[in-house]
Amino acid sequence: MAPSPASAFDPTKLDVFFEQYVDEDTQLPLIASIIDRELSEPYSIFTYRYFLNNWPELCFMAIDSSSRECVGVIVCKLEKHREMMRGYVGMLVVDKRARKLKLGSELVSRALAVMQERGADECVLEAETTNEGALRLYQSLGFIRDKALSRYYLSGRDAYRLKLLFPLPPADEVDEASGAPSDAN
Repeated sequence: MAPSPASAFDPTKLDVFFEQYVDEDTQLPLIASIIDRELSEPYSIFTYRYFLNNWPELCFMAIDSSSRECVGVIVCKLEKHREMMRGYVGMLVVDKRARKLKLGSELVSRALAVMQERGADECVLEAETTNEGALRLYQSLGFIRDKALSRYYLSGRDAYRLKLLFPLPPADEVDEASGAPSDAN
């Protein structure tokens, strides 16, 4: 479905529901559209498919129920990095017209919950040093600035690598022999 005209979009009347990625035919066009419109970095269909086909459970969309327009999306991955499981936020986008409604916080929180359920030790991402809104959002969720990345983006802009360390599970949920989370729950 085509996005509604900007004049018809009223964020105060936004009725949003959250949806996990399950279908390339109907959901990928919605995801690509908002990312292409709102992010400064270009992405190819191959980049979207890399994330979405390998980690569909780590992609969530905020959908406006009246227009079926995607007004927010998070695309992530989770894989082994050295001796730990590392989550990564590849893309987080909220339509400029729907910002300040806490959609970004909800999308990130949903993805982090799945990462933690699947045994993530940490989650990392990059954000432009000038993107104060994104930096505030991630800081409010517990991310810290881990590293400065000079000229990280294609535009030549600098970035911060941000990191969130997941808390250890409670002692009664840890297998004493291996130190790994217990599957007993």
